[in-house]
Amino acid sequence: QVRDRLKQQVVEMTEKFPGFRPGLAILQVGNRDDSNLYIHMKLKAAAEIGISANHIKLPNTATEADVLKCIASLNADPAVHGFIVQLPLDSDKPINTEKITNAVAPEKDVDGLSSINAGKLSRGDLGDCFIPCTPKGCMELIRQTGVQVAGKRAVVIGRSKIVGAPMHDLLLWNNATVTTCHSKTSTLAEEVGKADILVVAAGRAEMVKGEWIKPGAIVIDCGINHVPDSTKASGKRVVGDVAYSSAKERASFITPVPGGVGPMTVAMLMQSTVESAQRFLEKFQPGKWTIQYNQLTLKMPVPSDIEISQSCVPKPIDQVAKEVGLFPDEVELYGQTKAKVQLAVLERLKNQPDGKYVVVTGITPTPLGEGKSTTTVGLVQALGAHLHQNVFACVRQPSQGPTFGIKGGAAGGGYCQVVPMEEFNLHLTGDIHAITAANNLVAAAIDARIFHELTQSDQALYNRLVPSVSGVRKFSDIQIRRLQKLGINKTDPMALTKEEVNSFVRLDIDPGTITWQRVLDTNDRFLRKITIGQSPTEKGFTRTAQFDITVSSEIMAVLALADGLDDMKKRFGRMVVASSKKGQPVTADDLGVTGALAVLMKDAVKPNLMQTLEGTPVFVHAGPFANIAHGNSSVLADKIALKLVGKDGFVVTEAGFGADIGMEKFFNIKCRYSGLRPHVVVLVATVRALKMHGGGPAVTAGVPLPKEYTEENLELVAKGCSNLNKQIQNARMFGVPVVVAVNAFKTDTKAELALVVQHAKEAGAFDAVECTHWAEGGKGALALARAVQRASQAPSNFRFLYNVELPVVDKIRLIAQQVYGARDIELLPEAQEKVALYTKQGFGNLPICMAKTHLSLSHDPEQKGAPTGFVLPIRDIRASVGAGFLYPLVGTMSTMPGLPTRPCFYDIDLDPVSGGVNGLF
Repeated sequence: QVRDRLKQQVVEMTEKFPGFRPGLAILQVGNRDDSNLYIHMKLKAAAEIGISANHIKLPNTATEADVLKCIASLNADPAVHGFIVQLPLDSDKPINTEKITNAVAPEKDVDGLSSINAGKLSRGDLGDCFIPCTPKGCMELIRQTGVQVAGKRAVVIGRSKIVGAPMHDLLLWNNATVTTCHSKTSTLAEEVGKADILVVAAGRAEMVKGEWIKPGAIVIDCGINHVPDSTKASGKRVVGDVAYSSAKERASFITPVPGGVGPMTVAMLMQSTVESAQRFLEKFQPGKWTIQYNQLTLKMPVPSDIEISQSCVPKPIDQVAKEVGLFPDEVELYGQTKAKVQLAVLERLKNQPDGKYVVVTGITPTPLGEGKSTTTVGLVQALGAHLHQNVFACVRQPSQGPTFGIKGGAAGGGYCQVVPMEEFNLHLTGDIHAITAANNLVAAAIDARIFHELTQSDQALYNRLVPSVSGVRKFSDIQIRRLQKLGINKTDPMALTKEEVNSFVRLDIDPGTITWQRVLDTNDRFLRKITIGQSPTEKGFTRTAQFDITVSSEIMAVLALADGLDDMKKRFGRMVVASSKKGQPVTADDLGVTGALAVLMKDAVKPNLMQTLEGTPVFVHAGPFANIAHGNSSVLADKIALKLVGKDGFVVTEAGFGADIGMEKFFNIKCRYSGLRPHVVVLVATVRALKMHGGGPAVTAGVPLPKEYTEENLELVAKGCSNLNKQIQNARMFGVPVVVAVNAFKTDTKAELALVVQHAKEAGAFDAVECTHWAEGGKGALALARAVQRASQAPSNFRFLYNVELPVVDKIRLIAQQVYGARDIELLPEAQEKVALYTKQGFGNLPICMAKTHLSLSHDPEQKGAPTGFVLPIRDIRASVGAGFLYPLVGTMSTMPGLPTRPCFYDIDLDPVSGGVNGLF
């Protein structure tokens, strides 16, 4: 009857919440036969009822720490509603059973063995605890008799924590008068004779005699004992603690052994699991996060970003992780406010449907930026803290170069920030430092290899590359790969011919073709061109080189596009650093450095978890430049976030610079490699930028805005909307609905904002809304959030702009004409040579990553609005083969920014009182 009832309840649950099933976990240590039998019975019962049961079996070598770690993981798993530890623990190692049972979360302790549940039972809090399954089954049997427990005299023989003690409490709080007897009770027969209800759990075969029992009593026999019986094949039979044959003549009801209490114990375990699942559903909707949001205290005028950030008390990051469904062993804490997330979460959630994918981009910006990061944060705060949707922001990690240079931080601004902003803008968890180390290891390997090849014979090189250890030479795995690349199918180092040794040891790098530069995460213009090798120890082997800023490194681009550690390692191996004098590509794998790069980057590949001012989760991971790289945060962060939010949730990511740069690369490069398909484009526009595109005076960082930008000028705004219209067309070209977010500044007038909204809708935007999130936080982006929700339900027909199999020149031309508005392209001689070289080397089918100014749709930063009819000059083309794209250079740009006259670091210092960071990030 119990099982049938539970089966129906599970059916009702799954009908109300499709995809939901009560979950039971059984943790076993060792391999005892009796435990295996009991667990088999429990798993069979769970399957019959419709409970999802999981049997976790640890070996008998498991330590207490192993068991506790497993318990912590199951405690954190939202799919597990009931959880039992099968006793006894069959381990060779000493394990404290009390400690183990108390480690089980009380709300999942369906065995009722934890001290908290036992305490609640002893206090009579029967509605707020789990009762051990055997006593609970006994009570159910007593109720089935129809006899009222209240006022009856009950005797319990046995005082174990599993049966006797909780049975006493259960009968007591059901208003029976209860006596507990045990091995020291001197008048046991006399006490038994007084019992209207007798529960025996002493563990002694047939110790209670039939003649002791009060006529008409209810007898519950919990004992399981084996006694000799020559008539049985096993030589023994199972009996209870009560002499059944004589007791049944006096009792009105009696449980048989076997077949009485045992099956009821299993049934009660199932009932408690279903009850736990029902409690879970009352508190949480499946797939719906329960998050503690932070309430903003808005001030006018809006304080500085650092003041706002430091006035916020972030939640402990392990709390954020738990709120979004991450397990403790999937999170690596870096202090109280940031953590790394293990990639194993993707495997755990592989069957979870993805949420809605939203990319935030912008019109062509002024040098001041138009608030894409602020809008990204405002949108997720609105969707999460105000509309209570599962939502993740995925943003890039900023470089310290611009942070201390002219740009400042990139955590958003006003009441829409990632916090703590000083942690976000500085070292974070050290990913950029790891990239610096990895990149410079490759650079060092290149020059060292050139030096050694120039100063050693073939045999000397071979002896050092494949040294004899204890008289034995052996190729490493990476050397085997190089041999295979050379077509040498040998594994014995002694078997190579002189010609094969020569091919193996000599990369024969042409110094003039080296494209790999050293990097530093600091703006330092004097490293743009340097001479290396000037020490006498380098024997005159000097060459001209340069430093780039770290975030322009191909290793950063690889990090952003990899979909796992193995994929990242393969991409590292494919990175082309130069060509040989015969024109063959030289890779990181040829240098033998691939494995070392993977070791340096093994932690950096894990996304960083932070939070917004209002307590919504954020992944901060990777930060490739948007001009010479693809300008988007990592594929891995997006993939994990999409699984965590679930099918009804949202992931909002940001593409660098304007839609013609970051968004185009998001679609054609990032989405091509990730396999993800976006649902909505949010296009950020400002009145300020549109006035600039309409012919307004130049906007310069650090210089007060001219009056045209602080006074109403509808004519300038209307003219500037040509850029807005073009960027809307660019987004729609990819088949994705566009929502325009008009980021309002205090100098904007209502008429100007309304004009932008009108133009955006007329240009084909799905919707356009005014946003005030900088001053109001998520509340100021509510209209945007609702528009994004609606747009995510609209039909989407995502498509790439080009087929990668097209010739390199055709792909570049398509981007120039379709996205920028160019009439045609012009390849300068160096670019033409590179097209021929890369096509010959087999890289012609890679996507294109245009490196051009972000201040215009064209190559000329002075050309505003939506210029047409121009010819786009392609100065050079370079290859990021590991990342997986070719990047044509349009015009001249530096990969190492310089410091301005008055850098941002003038305003950054330590607070003399708190020791925290003061300054204007």
